[in-house]
Amino acid sequence: MSSLSLFQALLLFIISPIVSLLIFVIFVRVIMSWLVSFQIINLHNQFVATIWQISGKITDPLINPIRRFMPNLGGIDLSLLVLLLFLYLVNNWFIPGLAYGTLRLF
Repeated sequence: MSSLSLFQALLLFIISPIVSLLIFVIFVRVIMSWLVSFQIINLHNQFVATIWQISGKITDPLINPIRRFMPNLGGIDLSLLVLLLFLYLVNNWFIPGLAYGTLRLF
């Protein structure tokens, strides 16, 4: 196996874990939204409110552009699902394809 270039190493060892961490934060946000809506946890708790605010500051800039293009489905918000699918595609197909040379951009 040949050695990795700087670009390949950057993709595999820096960007891929960041995308994985973002996927984890999205799952935390989704599960917390369910727990808040079913009144299992309360946003008046300082710890819960802090996690809710931090996860919102991380995910909202990524979700808001998707929400503009998604149709209104009543009370169902599928923008998080679209973002998760996109991030899985990037992390499991696009980044390894670029890093190992099986995918070319141009």
